[in-house]
Amino acid sequence: MIIILISHKNKNITVITGTNMDFEKKIAKIVRFHRMKSGLNQKQLADHAGVGKTAVFDIEKGKESIRLSTLMKVLEVLNIKIKFESPLMNVMEDENEKS
Repeated sequence: MIIILISHKNKNITVITGTNMDFEKKIAKIVRFHRMKSGLNQKQLADHAGVGKTAVFDIEKGKESIRLSTLMKVLEVLNIKIKFESPLMNVMEDENEKS
């Protein structure tokens, strides 16, 4: 199960839960929605993110084999942040502070 909070301009807007297939489809819808609300076409978004137009097309089609670094560049341009949550996150953060 994947649980990811996605925020835009520091406001939580959606929670994605489910299988990997659900994840790709939901990310696709979110990216397309934000791109369109930003008034950008796929080529413009790709240029701003420094990725190829096909990368944006593939993300919006829910393709499974997108590089994480490519996805993160696109999300950054759209001002979308991903926050991972789990019961162990506090433990991990405490351990990171100690080291």
